[in-house]
Amino acid sequence: MTMEAFGEEFGEEASRWELPADVEPGWLDEGELAQTRRRVPMLYVEALPVRVEPDGRVASVGLLLRGSPTTGRITRSLVSGRVLHGERIRDALMRHLEKDLGPTAFPVLPVSTVPAAVAEYFPWPDRLHDPRQHAVALAFVVPVSGECQPRQDALEITWLTPEEAAAEAIAGDMEGGRGSLLRQLLHQLGAL
Repeated sequence: MTMEAFGEEFGEEASRWELPADVEPGWLDEGELAQTRRRVPMLYVEALPVRVEPDGRVASVGLLLRGSPTTGRITRSLVSGRVLHGERIRDALMRHLEKDLGPTAFPVLPVSTVPAAVAEYFPWPDRLHDPRQHAVALAFVVPVSGECQPRQDALEITWLTPEEAAAEAIAGDMEGGRGSLLRQLLHQLGAL
């Protein structure tokens, strides 16, 4: 099938897809984001930062302390954020790790972008819940070797042993059922 079949002359499509200089690619303003969230599942990446022993065992996991965008409460959280239109998953993961942990965290991204877990959040009460939207999150375990200095909306990072992180008190302090996702990631690592 030729490009003409779609009503386009070959070679002209590049100029049609160029964005105006004042538009940031892949970004939605607040109104567009709210409208899109009501109609389309949103794609997110989530990451569990870990410190790894030389023998490969997980020594500790990092949980962020941040204000909730939906309740205003201070809760424990994973590194997380949206994947922008046109952004590679690997780039989104790195952007959110740097945004939440700072530029000197030195994360070691996985070679493959196959997630350790996939989480699906619904706007109605369910195991995983996000009242703003239906969202799908690709969850990764990411070793970090540098100094983590939380930035932007992350207030601090707490390093816990895998056993401490799996405790009911920690799971109960994680919004939207993310405590169950944390346990799933810890089991997948063989850390429990």
